[in-house]
Amino acid sequence: MDVIRAISNYQFGMDVGEHLFPDNVVIEVSKRTGKPRRVYLNGKLLATIRCNDGLIALTVEGAMRLRELLPYGRFKVIASDDATKFIAEGKSLFSKHVLKADPKILPGDEVIIENDKGELLAVGKAVISGCEMGKFRRGLAVKVRKFRSEAL
Repeated sequence: MDVIRAISNYQFGMDVGEHLFPDNVVIEVSKRTGKPRRVYLNGKLLATIRCNDGLIALTVEGAMRLRELLPYGRFKVIASDDATKFIAEGKSLFSKHVLKADPKILPGDEVIIENDKGELLAVGKAVISGCEMGKFRRGLAVKVRKFRSEAL
């Protein structure tokens, strides 16, 4: 439990871990390595631990919990209405469809994608920095991993 919380504090900011992963979460551990793999709360998958770097990859459920804990706008990318239907199909977000992005986002960061009404659309991994998102007319901004099709 402490390891998962420490990873989330490192990745998303201090004191996020205790609120994102309360005491009643269930942690699935790899039988082969003994390392944590998945985190569940009330039967719903909140996050997985990435094998390559050991950081947290959020699900939509985890992102909904996280965005309540973060300062306004942190790790958020606002997508245009034109991109909403593509994101709902699991397609990635291109820079030209970014209306606004947290300037502190770095490539590789876990990000939350919302529409301009503040509705959660998806979670993914930033490909470029938040400062660059929306400034380029071509190229990928966020590789979408999990999406909410009912957000349309």
